[in-house]
Amino acid sequence: MKVRVFVSLKNGVLDPQGRAIHHAIEGLGFSGVSDVRAGRMFELEVDDSVTDAMIDEMAQKLLANMVIENYRFERVA
Repeated sequence: MKVRVFVSLKNGVLDPQGRAIHHAIEGLGFSGVSDVRAGRMFELEVDDSVTDAMIDEMAQKLLANMVIENYRFERVA
């Protein structure tokens, strides 16, 4: 089974990568985008025995910096 873990900066944390992407979007002539927040996505292939609690612990201990980032995960059928 696949699990996707999405990691993003918490609200209020400056996002220089998102700002640079936003500037590039405007530079390419696109309009209508008011803000960009960059993040990461991890895709894990796990056994059926891996519980949500185990995925949660992996995300907290390794995949996300809990001081400045949030995460969420989903199981993909």
